Amino acid sequence: MSRQPPEQQAPPVQRVRVRYAKRGRLRFTSHRDFSRAFERAVFRARVPMAYSSGFNPHPRISYAGAAPTGSASEAEYLELALARVVEPDDIHRDLDEALPDGLDVLRVVDAATAGGTSLADLLQASRWTIDAAVEAGALADAVAGFLAEDSVLVERMTKKGLRELDCRAAVVALTADGTRLDLVLRHTVPAVRPDDVLGGVCRVAGLEPGGPALLTRVEQGPLSEADATVGDPFS
Repeated sequence: MSRQPPEQQAPPVQRVRVRYAKRGRLRFTSHRDFSRAFERAVFRARVPMAYSSGFNPHPRISYAGAAPTGSASEAEYLELALARVVEPDDIHRDLDEALPDGLDVLRVVDAATAGGTSLADLLQASRWTIDAAVEAGALADAVAGFLAEDSVLVERMTKKGLRELDCRAAVVALTADGTRLDLVLRHTVPAVRPDDVLGGVCRVAGLEPGGPALLTRVEQGPLSEADATVGDPFS
């Protein structure tokens, strides 16, 4: 007996892009846990999702540039493919009500306004703040030493084992104000994370942090090399 081919789903009629925040204790949510929570919220909010074809159709949600687990963020992005046209403001309201506190929808726009540019291509860099558990004066001197280096290698444990990364090459701009670092970080492959940069800064200066740092992504979007700023991917 021949197996019936899977049902083919209709193509999406609209795509919308969502900016959301991870705040408070929700910063410890893994990407897998977030995607499950978001799919449940989409169902509760009755967003008219388009679905993939195949034997196990799933809602067409594209995630891009997710922050590392444990970091807070004011600039996370994803794209939804819809089965019918909906006002972005309606999706903003309904999704925000369906998500738990700490996962907050900040803005929703029609993807057609992006002029055909993919969301992933727009997310070229991020601006981070890093609240480090080190002495303020020592941190400023450490940043100066770090920026004077051409290359700073750090090690990170990955699924494929211990890996060595040059964290200096991805840094576009870095300043210290007291115990806070302001960092503009270029998105690279493999990705350099803000905690890699903090580790590199401390390694150059021989510093030992007194505890874990609080990492917060403030902006994510296109990079202006001329003035080392991160733009708005929705503009």
